[in-house]
Amino acid sequence: MPDINSTSTSSVLKTVSSLGVPHEVIEIDPAFADTAVFCEHYGFPMEKSGNTIIVASKKEPKVYVACVVLATTRLDVNKRVRKLMGVSKASFASAEEMNALTGMEVGGVTPFSLPEGMPLYVDSRIMELDWVILGGGGRDRKLKISPEVFYKIGAEFIEELALTIDL
Repeated sequence: MPDINSTSTSSVLKTVSSLGVPHEVIEIDPAFADTAVFCEHYGFPMEKSGNTIIVASKKEPKVYVACVVLATTRLDVNKRVRKLMGVSKASFASAEEMNALTGMEVGGVTPFSLPEGMPLYVDSRIMELDWVILGGGGRDRKLKISPEVFYKIGAEFIEELALTIDL
């Protein structure tokens, strides 16, 4: 297991560096990797933190997509994402599915180094930020990066990909 994650983290950092977008690698205690806990412990605003979520179709053949939404929102899986995927039912991929697909664990999932051909949908609100915190490929790091990176990796920007939630 550690080999997969260190390879994934190394691959993520190599990918990010090659994109030429200003970024900062923030090394963290893996116990604080979950977004809300990370923000509280390290003093980053939830409004500038993003979650990368892998969604799976319910029926075979399985279809997977990655979505990035602000931590202050909730991914609209049942309506918005399901329609984008063109499937009748979809749900969050299980931790096991996500790890098998990406080599990453919950709390470290990032839009960098996703499997070839996996669609990446980004909530358009993220593009209004000057920087965003994203997973770094492992639970031991986060990335502080300009949202312009999503243009470089071919993301599709979706209005209201997520629903606003009261915190």
